[in-house]
Amino acid sequence: MTVPTFEKLHRTRVAALDRILGTPFPVLDDGFVRVVDYMGSDAAVVQAARVSYGKGTKKVSQDRDLLRYLIRHHHTTPFEMCEIKFHLRVPMDCWRQWIRHRTASVNEYSTRYSEAIDSAHRTPPGSWRIQSKANRQGSMGFVAPVQGRALSRQEAELQRLAKTVYSMRLRSGVAREQARKDLPLSTFTEAYWKIDLHNLMHFLRLRMDPSAQWEIRQYAELMGREIIRRWVPLTWEAFEDYVLEGFTLSAPEQALASALAAGQAVRARKLARSGGYVVEKGGTVKPTLEGREVAEKFKRLGLKVPWGA
Repeated sequence: MTVPTFEKLHRTRVAALDRILGTPFPVLDDGFVRVVDYMGSDAAVVQAARVSYGKGTKKVSQDRDLLRYLIRHHHTTPFEMCEIKFHLRVPMDCWRQWIRHRTASVNEYSTRYSEAIDSAHRTPPGSWRIQSKANRQGSMGFVAPVQGRALSRQEAELQRLAKTVYSMRLRSGVAREQARKDLPLSTFTEAYWKIDLHNLMHFLRLRMDPSAQWEIRQYAELMGREIIRRWVPLTWEAFEDYVLEGFTLSAPEQALASALAAGQAVRARKLARSGGYVVEKGGTVKPTLEGREVAEKFKRLGLKVPWGA
């Protein structure tokens, strides 16, 4: 087996990413994302995948084919050979969701050691969302403009009061660890966040999804389309095609799709009931949450579900 030289394996700097190192990309009103450092590239993923059967570097077209195969068949280990480190400024409520991804190394700004960041995320009058009735952790639509303006005024007053009380406590000698306890979740925090490419793609798959909270989705969209696309363009292309824009069909969904494509309306309705995609209430057939998700998938396939969703 021919072993590539050390220099060849480590000549993996990416010019497109090097050009934006340290550059803050603004998110929301006072947040940002910037790349601090990184290791690896598309070539590093390919090399790691090929080491098991002793192949050296191939043509770009072959590298692309291999990367697409890895994504398509969920071979994740080669992507763990690449790492990237971000410096983030994120509102606390958004960070609560972010930190649930426990596959990264994190060092966060400490409000026990330093004063809290003097900035809070503000909500424009037209951006107050209504709680979704179908999804307990989601939103749908916006409040009326008059109500939105009132909510934004109240938010500004609350943030000013919290800032005033916090500053007064500090001037009075209260310990920072206690003075901070009434700061709102809209307060920004900062952190260094280092993660490998496999787990980063998992983060992006969840947080770029339309069902993710809008605020964290703004960070994920920026990271994916402005940073990861520059860093590993071939991997990003495959990730977009197979993960972001692709979807799977379960066995019951495949059976239902087959019945619909064949024009078998009676069988399709039976499959919809047995699959749990609809429920009958008072003689009315209504889709379940899964049924609504199935309807969205089938819409992309040009199929109309038999329950009128």
